[in-house]
Amino acid sequence: AARWALLHPAPHDRPRPGRAYLVQRESNPLFRVRYAHARARALLRNAADLGFGPEPGPVDGAAARALLAVLADHPRVLDGAATHRAPDRLARHLVNVADAALPYLVTVLPLGEEKPSAAHRARLALAEAAGTVLAGGLSLLGIDAPDHL
Repeated sequence: AARWALLHPAPHDRPRPGRAYLVQRESNPLFRVRYAHARARALLRNAADLGFGPEPGPVDGAAARALLAVLADHPRVLDGAATHRAPDRLARHLVNVADAALPYLVTVLPLGEEKPSAAHRARLALAEAAGTVLAGGLSLLGIDAPDHL
């Protein structure tokens, strides 16, 4: 939490370390990032229990398009953060990924007696990609990405 408090603000802002980053609430950006990662990992475990796994394919819906747009921006953000030695750019990007992923993740698994289809496999692949980006970004910042919260 202390590392996030130092890395998340822009260079011209003053870091505000404190207990706010320890609280598990939606208002805490570190919690949202770690929670989105944990949810993506939980979806993979639940899909395996249902007997299917991720397979790339077309996904539809506004939430999927929003998540794809943020994920597509990831290489550019990483390059900019490294070039300008600005880890705050990566931290803020991870918050954007988490904010785009959380509404999408509720649509991934089949509901009720519905059988897993190619669409569910494609949605799961996108959820896995989001989880991988979040885990990799947190790792670059020196913060762990737990599979369970």
